[in-house]
Amino acid sequence: MAEHVYDLLIVGGGPAGAATAYWAAQAGLDAVFVERKVFPRDKTCGDGVPPRAVHQLKEMGLADELAKYHRFDGLRAIAHGRTLEMKWPDHEVFPSHGYVVRRYDLDAFVADNAVEAGATLLMGTEAVRPMTDANDQVIGAVVLDKASGVEREIRATYLVIADGANSRFGRALGTARDKRLPMGIAIRGYFESPLHDDPWIESSLDVRDRQGKAMPGYGWIFPVGNGTINVGIGLLSTFRDYKSINTSHLFEEFAYSLPEHWQIDPSSPIAPPTGGRLPMAGSVGPKAGPNWLVVGDAAGSVNPFNGEGIDYAYETGRLAASLIVEAVDRGDAEVLTRYPGILDEEYGDYFRVASLFARIIGNPTLIRELTRVGMRSQPLMEWALRVMANLMREEDAGMAEATYRAISAVVRVLPDRLINP
Repeated sequence: MAEHVYDLLIVGGGPAGAATAYWAAQAGLDAVFVERKVFPRDKTCGDGVPPRAVHQLKEMGLADELAKYHRFDGLRAIAHGRTLEMKWPDHEVFPSHGYVVRRYDLDAFVADNAVEAGATLLMGTEAVRPMTDANDQVIGAVVLDKASGVEREIRATYLVIADGANSRFGRALGTARDKRLPMGIAIRGYFESPLHDDPWIESSLDVRDRQGKAMPGYGWIFPVGNGTINVGIGLLSTFRDYKSINTSHLFEEFAYSLPEHWQIDPSSPIAPPTGGRLPMAGSVGPKAGPNWLVVGDAAGSVNPFNGEGIDYAYETGRLAASLIVEAVDRGDAEVLTRYPGILDEEYGDYFRVASLFARIIGNPTLIRELTRVGMRSQPLMEWALRVMANLMREEDAGMAEATYRAISAVVRVLPDRLINP
């Protein structure tokens, strides 16, 4: 009997992989996705599901599932002794609310949804290396069953790489991060708090330690709605002393300096905090090969403005699935060559602007003064929220959209060395 050949093999079962699997299965492809962990499993994340991600989850039929979790309607920004509360901006496509859902729950029900659509999920299965034929064409992957320790082969006509920020499988195919572009580092933990169902997520733009000394990065507090809050701090590689930063120390000091209204015991996180690194601004490439595409964090699809990656994971997974469906229908792998150009059209200018911004905020003195000015103006901060959350409206000639387009036009003609020296 001939060995089974799937239309599509997806390496990774997180947001990007599960979204790819869902949309491919919905279109009738014979799709399999492999996940090295077993759901439900935890993941280092802020747990925020912003409006763009909410839209994608609803498009996958998960509105009722999302409604079980804690909804937030905007952002509370705190800096320099001031507090501003800003609702998510209205948008013709994206909702004006988000949710906080622990990745322990979120990734499990999104993966289950893909299975219900017809995809095959193999959990506890790690794709350890690509399989190639005599012409070096990728024809599948050798996978390891983590429980038994047994390797086997999975063959597929097309592959999508969605194995996250470290992307070992992607590197085996030749992907690499452009080190000129920003990378983020973040650490988070959970604390019990009576404000676990607060309607605002909170961002600390002027992070200080217990002695009041300024620290690099920005902090967040996301109410989870289950008696706990997600507390974290992140910074970008554009910060001058990035490599020497002790993130565990940053996290501890931030927890001790949290505003009193959260009423946490900073000495008692529910579990030890965990951290990770995130390639940003589409910094990983190539994003397409002869019969494979790279999506989500594995492609560096993370917003440098705010560290959001889950929305872009869902979006790039959906885009990759649509192209592979077209390639299967036409019997023409050349369809996949359009993927990098579509990504650049969708995110290129935005990520270039965000990368320039990342270089600016790498200067602690400059970002401190910028936030000091911004916190004095609610309209200015609401504009910043719209831009940083990538919720601009194409048809709207309002302040946010007009200013963003002006910045984007300037960045588009700047020499690359000025943005990525």
